[in-house]
Amino acid sequence: MTNIYVGNLSFRTTESELSNAFSQYGEVSKVSIVMDRETGRSRGFGFVEMSNANEARAAIQGLHQSTLGDRTISCNEARERESRSSGGGGYGGGRGNSYGDRRDNSSRGPRY
Repeated sequence: MTNIYVGNLSFRTTESELSNAFSQYGEVSKVSIVMDRETGRSRGFGFVEMSNANEARAAIQGLHQSTLGDRTISCNEARERESRSSGGGGYGGGRGNSYGDRRDNSSRGPRY
């Protein structure tokens, strides 16, 4: 199974249109266009899964820098999603905050 990243999609491109473009090169197993959670609108990229690696390579070569709809798309083999580190989220983002470190500021004197 080869997963293909497709970037610079028009916001109007449908999964059916994307599937049709890739099916010229072989069997398409799955197509998904990534949607914004808040607006429900396309984020301008998606993924196509093809079961045959040779067909997937041919699709990447044939469709990379081609026009789909009104956009020049980019295609390449998708990389594994990088794991996000656990820290950095929430209040202060793990970098302190704009109020300084509040643990014990008594030795610093009053803040104005």
